[in-house]
Amino acid sequence: MTGRTEGPSGPLDVSTLEILAQRAATHPLCLDWEFRPDSISPRVLEIQLDDAQYPSFVTAVRVDVRWFVGGDYTVHYLEFRPNETWQCRWDRHPKPVGPREHFHPPPDASSDIASTPLESDHHLDILFELLEWVEDRIQTICE
Repeated sequence: MTGRTEGPSGPLDVSTLEILAQRAATHPLCLDWEFRPDSISPRVLEIQLDDAQYPSFVTAVRVDVRWFVGGDYTVHYLEFRPNETWQCRWDRHPKPVGPREHFHPPPDASSDIASTPLESDHHLDILFELLEWVEDRIQTICE
């Protein structure tokens, strides 16, 4: 728990998303990033990861990030395969049932929730904790 008060998430925090994009680009797993649908009116930051680090059955990998001015977020990890998408999601937002910070487990990021493995409140710490998780994920599926 963070001790944060419950309340609306507020609008998308584009400045924080720009910082996350620029810092993600310094990580060896990250190939590129872009705002969708565009940089004028973004709804999500898409970070493309290097699928060459994965087994050949993974055809693309990306992380979608939404960060809000109130400090809430959604970080969605997606592995694309020929006939499915393996995915999970970390969220911090008001939730009537369950903790504010929670995890939607793989393989489908279902509505079930679990405790989040992300421990920080700071946006850059969360980004790099996530990228460490991705490195562990790659090692797991390569074994």
